[in-house]
Amino acid sequence: MADADLHRQVAGLERATRSNPCVDAILARAGALGLPGWYLGAGCITNTVWNLLHGFDPRTGVNDYDLVYFDDADLTADGERSIEAGAQALFADLGVRLDVTNEARVHLWYERRFGRALAPYRSTEHAISTWPTTASSIGVRRDAGGFSVCAPFGLRDLFAMVVRANKTVVTRAVYEAKVERWSTVWPRLTVVPWD
Repeated sequence: MADADLHRQVAGLERATRSNPCVDAILARAGALGLPGWYLGAGCITNTVWNLLHGFDPRTGVNDYDLVYFDDADLTADGERSIEAGAQALFADLGVRLDVTNEARVHLWYERRFGRALAPYRSTEHAISTWPTTASSIGVRRDAGGFSVCAPFGLRDLFAMVVRANKTVVTRAVYEAKVERWSTVWPRLTVVPWD
């Protein structure tokens, strides 16, 4: 699948998302939240694909499910918490840890949490393009238009199980911690060293 054309890769990714009952349910219901520019992304999508390629249960190693959106009209923490509470209620039956983030407000807390300033994102897609690895810089959604994918680095590294740093924002320490954790769960990964 890594060398397939983009159309086949997207179709393969959609099949993979349907194989994980939690991802499938979130994608089926998330539109009801009415979140602008929403995607389900990062590890829950990447890990689902790697699980299938390893022959594991699709939920193996998935720590949380990242639901992101972009609302620059409400940059308050209270607004984001309210959205997260609604999402938690909507997906309570899944028994998963859901992480809901308004990407429009990440710059307000990023430096405090990670020690470096971050310019405001312009869109959810812009935010996804800065996520820590090329294989996890992926967001998907399902809506009236069908299955949509935001993958600024393409899908080759995802399907080839290549872990490569996206150095736009991530630090070496964060990248190497991810690599260490991921390598213990998915032993067939090919890790590209930071340097």
